[in-house]
Amino acid sequence: MANEENRINPARTASPSGWSRATESLATPAFRIVLISNLTFFLAMGGQTIVRPWLAYELAGDDNKALSLGIVTAATAIPMLFLSPAGGVFADRMERRRLIMLAQAFVIFAETLPLIMLYLERLEFWHLVATAGMMGCAFPLMMPARSAIVANIVGRKSLASAMALNMTGVNLTRVLGPAGAGFLISIMDIKSVYLINLGFYAFAFFALFGVNKLPAAPGGRDVSVMRNLADGFKYIWTRRLILVLLAYGLIPQFLAMPFQSLLPVFSEQVWGMGPFGFGILHAASGVGAVTGSMFVAGRNPDSGRLRLMMVSVLLFVGLLAAFAQSPWFWVAVILIFVANIFASTFSTLNNVSIQLVIEDAYRGRVSSFLMMSVSLPLLGTLPIGALADRIGAPLAVAGACLLAAIVSILFYFGSQNLRDLDAHVRRAQHRT
Repeated sequence: MANEENRINPARTASPSGWSRATESLATPAFRIVLISNLTFFLAMGGQTIVRPWLAYELAGDDNKALSLGIVTAATAIPMLFLSPAGGVFADRMERRRLIMLAQAFVIFAETLPLIMLYLERLEFWHLVATAGMMGCAFPLMMPARSAIVANIVGRKSLASAMALNMTGVNLTRVLGPAGAGFLISIMDIKSVYLINLGFYAFAFFALFGVNKLPAAPGGRDVSVMRNLADGFKYIWTRRLILVLLAYGLIPQFLAMPFQSLLPVFSEQVWGMGPFGFGILHAASGVGAVTGSMFVAGRNPDSGRLRLMMVSVLLFVGLLAAFAQSPWFWVAVILIFVANIFASTFSTLNNVSIQLVIEDAYRGRVSSFLMMSVSLPLLGTLPIGALADRIGAPLAVAGACLLAAIVSILFYFGSQNLRDLDAHVRRAQHRT
């Protein structure tokens, strides 16, 4: 009888197509505005991943160029790492749109200072380090609220689609931002490129005026900030699945992803391609990331996650090691493209799984721990940069990839919670 009914009304059982599933969250106007603001903001960030490291590379001494890149990125990563929990507390206590806009205003201020020094021809390396630290203070306030506001707008039903689509867009800016900045640097002075990126930051700020204020998370202000912070740690510690996913997601991020900050070294010293090659490598990495996150956005949310995550992380580090050892630039471009398909697939599945199982009252605080997936790759550039100056960037990156593969395998076999991931997420995804 049930089969007969399904034949008469197939809409009752037909699941949305991959494209429909991937884009269903765009039906919400507020999400479209937030997505546009996010894309513009990260487009500026993508452009600055070319401009800031290239300035640091030019200002550093000849013997410590790789280390100098690590110092600048570590200056951003250290405050991000330590301030992320506090940013999560504010995301659960404050109106999230307002918090994002305040942090974005501070980013604009921080990015304006080096530009002024650049126009005055007084920019020094320590200026880049200091302002990078200021940026590192702003990001922990902004990023947890950015993740949490998506859930507020679209609800749990469309959350997986919205998060994967948002990550797809952010990864797309990793293509357009670096490639555009790398191209523009070759045809105009770096001051003008810096100014363009600053304009994108300003547009992202003003776009959020089109989103209505959203209520803070329930109960966020009922207790002190320190109690909120302690409750967040307790929540994560007692929800072992969340703790496991957070830790597992950080392994490749800390050990392998710092390769991105060494791309100027690969482009200049290994293949002799200069800023053009730097932009191409960033673009190839971004195209691969877009492909991976868009694949996750369109896949069936009930299909198995764990096997795909494990395969993806191992293929990512394996292909990245091959990239580091490639003597040919264009072969390396292909390898980094494919590697980042798997890197994005892994990180998107991991992040969406976490967002699906947490409660909204703790969403900001849990999202703040996801900030570590941003800060740890930046922090990891410091040791890998120092190692690259001693043994060369190719060997340093390949060694880090080997270590990431070993740790990922050990983590998998040592965690029953991780091996039960599919059952846990499936239950959370279908709860009302």
